[in-house]
This record gives sequence, structure tokens and C-alpha cells, in this order.
Amino acid sequence: MSTDEAGHIGAGSRNGARSTQGAGQNLVQLITPAGERISHPEFDFWVKDVSDEQLCSLYEDLTVIRRIDVEATALQRQGELALWPPLLGQEAAQVGSARALREDDYIFSSYRENGVAYCRGVDLTDLVRVWRGNASSGWDPATVNMATPQIIIGAQTLHATGFAMGIQNDGADSVAITYFGDGATSEGDVNEAMVFAASYQVPVVFFCTNNHWAISEPVRLQSHIQLADRATGFGIPSLRVDGNDVLAVMAATRVALDRARRGGGPTFIEAVSYRMGPHTTADDPTRYRDPNELEDWSAKDPITRVAALLDRKGLLTDDLEQRVKGKADAVAKEMRSGCISMPDPEPLDVFKHVYSTPNSWLDRQQDHYARYLASFGDPAGAASQEGAR
Repeated sequence: MSTDEAGHIGAGSRNGARSTQGAGQNLVQLITPAGERISHPEFDFWVKDVSDEQLCSLYEDLTVIRRIDVEATALQRQGELALWPPLLGQEAAQVGSARALREDDYIFSSYRENGVAYCRGVDLTDLVRVWRGNASSGWDPATVNMATPQIIIGAQTLHATGFAMGIQNDGADSVAITYFGDGATSEGDVNEAMVFAASYQVPVVFFCTNNHWAISEPVRLQSHIQLADRATGFGIPSLRVDGNDVLAVMAATRVALDRARRGGGPTFIEAVSYRMGPHTTADDPTRYRDPNELEDWSAKDPITRVAALLDRKGLLTDDLEQRVKGKADAVAKEMRSGCISMPDPEPLDVFKHVYSTPNSWLDRQQDHYARYLASFGDPAGAASQEGAR
């Protein structure tokens, strides 16, 4: 796979793709907001296997993930969750990339990639376990090859790069992929990760969802160039894709994965999307965002454009819509039930899973805390003391 002088991925066959223009890149797009399928000689190859049935499946994924997001937001507003990071408007970036991955590829995400987690098979209750405050992490990473979400902005890029170095040393052809937002590109961790990834040419994909806002700061304040062009300064080839186009995202991710599997090293993908909701449910975007901007991006909605494409192909039948809605409602119901019925953690559970082997320092802390609880007549503290005798 070749790259041009600016460091953008380039080729006209299965070995890569080119989408460059001067110092910046045009957006790779295969489905217009109106639902028109655009023929692209360089990227069509990467999604030529996507059948009508699979396109309907992608539409279901997008719809279900949005329903999960809406339900989780409602749970937070009703006091069942302490916090929730909405992904409204970013469904295509998550579905398109997640469905391009192999089972043995490993994911390192931020706190917003709940759609990726759903595609990966994470249990619905586990999606909200942390946000309810019932656990330190949501799921067992080993069961789905996806690390639990990273709250520290950008730290997961270092974890992904280190994991990819391990893949390289093992001689495997799996790939590590890390998700982060536009704001994270200003963090030192992300830049350090790209230095190591480029130096050792490890199989890692840096997937940046540019949703235009880092909490209340616009992306134009953080970068006066396209984010994809930042990667070229590290010697990492990049792609800039319409993040609201599920097929274009899938194609770009497959290009990057193929490059990594062939020993071509890291790739940076900038998926240009928009955060239609708040940064988290603790945020009020109306205080800093022009409502006209939201209206403009609503016209580029990732779900309505796939629905329009299906309609053009005669696939958007009443049966399909009812099946998709039924699946979305069932998933939301299961997640809500799992959330509300989740047992509260015991006070001493905070000491569990801190170390993999016995630790006298931690044991001493637990004993002191148990004695403290017992002084109030707390049965958990009393039981712990009794067990220690």
C-alpha cells in the first residue's frame, strides 16, 4: 500500500485507497445524506460483499444502538444511572468500524463507544453497570476482546499501541484498534502513542471520531488543519471519511485493517460526524452551541440516510421496519430491566479485583474498614470481622 507525499493512504486497488487534495483530504463518502449510493472506484471494492441483507442488518444495528442510547439517557434522567455519555448521531462511525473487525482483533475504546460494545456482544446490563455505580468496570475484556472503557482522555491509545506491539512480537495478524474523540488529539497520551506506533510500525488503527466538540470547545479551536493531517506529522498514513456514512466507515476501516495485517503499520482514520446530544448527561450544549449547527447536521443523520438508501432499493418494507423496531424495543427493555434489578454492591466489594494475588497492605485496609463499619452495627463489617477470626 502506498502513500502520497502528504502521508495520505493511496492506491487504486485492494491494496489501499487514495483520497487526497493538497494539504487536506476530501471526505470519503459512499452514501449521500439523501440516500444515494455513490460509486467510488477506489473504495467500492472494500464493501462489494455487503449484500442487501447485510445492509438491512446494518440498518438494524444503527437503530438498536440509538434506542439503547435514548433508553440509557432516560434511565439517567429518572435517577437510575448516575451519568451517561450519549452517542446520538455517531452510530454509523461505531457500527461501520465495529462490523469490519475480526473476532481476534482487540478494541480499546473511550467511554462513548457503547455502540461498538453492542456490536462486540457485550451484555446489555454490563453496558450500564459502571454508570449505575455498581462496579469498577463493565465486563470481562477477555470474553469479547474489548477492554473496558477508558475515562482518562486518550489513555487507551497507549494501551492499544502496547497491545499491538505484543501482537507484532507474537507474529500474529490480528489488529488493535483504539477509539477516541477529536479533543483527545490534543492530549499527550495520543501523541506519544502515535510516536511509538510509527517508530515500531505496529498493527494498530487510530480511529478518531471528530464530533466537532470537545465538551464545550469546538474542534476549530484545537486544530487549524484537518485532524487526519496531524497523523502525517508522525509518519502515519491517514484517511478522512464521512462518519455518518456506515458503508464509507466500513470501507475505510477495512483498508486500515488490511494494511496492518500485511505489516504496513498504523493508520489514522478521521471519521467526521457530529455529537447531536450533550457531552454527557451532566452537560448543557445549548449554552455554547448554535442551534442552526444542530439543524444542519440533523439533515445528515446516519440512520435516515441508510433508510433512504433501502427505500431506493425497495427494501424498506413494513415488515423490515416492524422487525427492526421490535428488536430495538426488546433490547431497550432488557437493558432497563437489567439496570433496575441490578443488586447494590456490598461496602467491602471495593476491595475486590484490585490485585490478582493476596496483598497484605490491602488486607489491612479492608480489616480497618470492616471494623469501622462494624462500629455502626453494619452487618457487612461484622461478618468480615467474624470471617477473619
